[in-house]
Amino acid sequence: MLQNPIQLRLQKLSPWQQITFMACLCERMYPNYAMFCEHTEFASSTSYRQIMDTVWESLTVKNAKIDFERQLEKLEELIPSQESFDVYAVYPAIDACEALSTLLHSLLDREQLAEDLQQISTISVNTVVQLEEAQNEQEITNENQKQNEAVCAEWDVQWAIFRALKETEERDVELIRALRDELREERISNIGVSL
Repeated sequence: MLQNPIQLRLQKLSPWQQITFMACLCERMYPNYAMFCEHTEFASSTSYRQIMDTVWESLTVKNAKIDFERQLEKLEELIPSQESFDVYAVYPAIDACEALSTLLHSLLDREQLAEDLQQISTISVNTVVQLEEAQNEQEITNENQKQNEAVCAEWDVQWAIFRALKETEERDVELIRALRDELREERISNIGVSL
């Protein structure tokens, strides 16, 4: 598992910041899932999008009533199995689902927030690592990760999101919306898939 100093810093964020950070990383993984759905006709990526929208709603709409148990059930039907597909795209799609599932579990049980946060940060970087290793046939380790542009770029984005959140102590709906909109408009995933 790759390590980065950000992982310790994330623990110091307040719960709303941690959940926003996780939502940002899931939003960035969405194009991977959408691309997989498009190529395989496995499911509609709209369903993933709708679940993601409920998460953003819970962060931006005061007293939003969302049944996250139900959202988790919906998500379960959207997770592809790697045995069923002979395309590489299934792996980033599974990662996107795993990250969103972890986020929904966090929203249901805040006890696990710190661990879930760590997990989503790791899932996102691992999606990048696996693709890089598959393409370059060279293992990426803590020692050599700085030589890999894609892995460095992923950590840079995580740091950028962290810095934007860290500077705001009070829950800032405008900031949350700005982060969401920026990631949506960019429409590029952590592995460079664009919608």
